[in-house]
Amino acid sequence: MHTRTSPRSTPVTERALAPDLARGMMLLLIAIAHVPYFLYTAPAGRVGVHPTEGNVADKIAQAFTLVVVDARVYTMFGFLFAYGIGQMYARQVAKGADPGAVRRLLRRRHLWMIAFGAVHAALLWQGDIIGVYGLIGLLMVPLFFTRSDRTLTVWTAVLLSLAAASSVLTVALSSLVPDQDAVVPADQQRLSIAEPDYLASLAERMPVWITGLVGGLFGLALPAAFLMGLLAARHRILDEPGRHLVLLRRLAIWGIGVGWASGAVLAVRHVGVSDIGSESALTSLHFFAGTFTGVGYAAAFGLLAHRLSGRSLTASSPVRWVSALGRRSLSGYLAQSLVWGPVLAAWGLGLGAQLSSWSVLLVAVAVWAGTVVVAAVMERRGLRGPAEVALRRLTYRAER
Repeated sequence: MHTRTSPRSTPVTERALAPDLARGMMLLLIAIAHVPYFLYTAPAGRVGVHPTEGNVADKIAQAFTLVVVDARVYTMFGFLFAYGIGQMYARQVAKGADPGAVRRLLRRRHLWMIAFGAVHAALLWQGDIIGVYGLIGLLMVPLFFTRSDRTLTVWTAVLLSLAAASSVLTVALSSLVPDQDAVVPADQQRLSIAEPDYLASLAERMPVWITGLVGGLFGLALPAAFLMGLLAARHRILDEPGRHLVLLRRLAIWGIGVGWASGAVLAVRHVGVSDIGSESALTSLHFFAGTFTGVGYAAAFGLLAHRLSGRSLTASSPVRWVSALGRRSLSGYLAQSLVWGPVLAAWGLGLGAQLSSWSVLLVAVAVWAGTVVVAAVMERRGLRGPAEVALRRLTYRAER
C-alpha cells in the first residue's frame, strides 16, 4: 500500500536551468523598471514615470526601458511564479505527498507572501509585487489548479479578450480626453519617495501598495499570465525545452516582436521624435502587448537553456551566477529595495535628485550585478537566500 508523505522543500539539485536563469535575468529588468520612480525631482510625463527632460543619453535610456522593460517584467514574473507553483506541486506529489496537503501548503505560502509584501511596502517600497503575486496565487490556485487544460486555455482567452477590450475602450476614451488633461501617474507614485520624513513616507506608501494589490488582480494581464504559467508547467515546457522548441520559438518571436513594436512606437512618442497618436492610448496598447512579451521572454530563456544543455557553456560563470540569483530571486528582489529607498529616496540619502535617466539605469545594473556576485558566493558556500529560508520555514512549519 502506498503511503502519503508530508510535503518537503525541494533540493536545489532538482531545479531546472531555464526558470532560474529567467528569474535571475528578470531581476535585472525589475531593477531597470523601478529606478525611474526615484528621479523624484524630474518633471515626469504621462508615459509611466519617465522624465520629460534629458539629454541624448537620457532619451536613449528612456527608449530602451520603454521598449524592453516596461510592462514586461511583471507578466514574465507572473508566468514564472505560476510555473514554479506547478513544478513544486508535481515534485511533491511525485514524492508521495498528499495533493490536498500540498494545496494547503501553497495556501499558507501565498498568505505569507502577502504578509511579506505588506512589510516590504511599509518599510521600503510601495511598488512591491510579492503581495500581488501572493494574492493572485491565493485566489487563482483554488479556482483553476485542478481544472483541465481546456478550461485553462478558455479562461486565458477570456481574460486576454477582456484586457484587449479594456485597451480598446481606453483608446476610444483617450480621444475624448486630451493628454494634457490626463492624470500624471508619477505624481502618486513619487509622493512617498519625495517625502523627507521617513514615518510620513510610510503613511503614503501603504495606500499606494493596497491600490496596486487590488489593481494587479483586476488588471487581467497578471491573472492571464498566471494561467499560462500553470498550463506551461503541466507540460514542462521550460523543464524539457527540447520537446517544445517549435512552441517556444513561436512564443519568443511573436511575443517579443509584438511587445517591442508597441514599445518602439511609444518610445518615439515619448522622446519627441514624433507626435503620432495619444500617449494615453499608446500606453494602454503597450501594457496589453506586454502580457505576450513577458511570456515571450520566458520562452526565450527556455530556448537558451536548451542551447546550453549538455555543453560546457552550462557550467560557465555567467550562466551559473545568474542562475544562482534566480534560485534566490526573493532575496535578490528585496535586496534591491535596500538600495532604492535608503540611497535614492528623499527620506534616505536623496541621491535620486542628483541622477537622470541614463545614470540611474547604470545604478540599476550595478546593484543587480552586486546581487549576482553575492548569490554566486552563497551558491558556492551552499547557502540559500535569507528570504527564501524565512518563507520556507513559515510555510512548512505546520508540516513539521
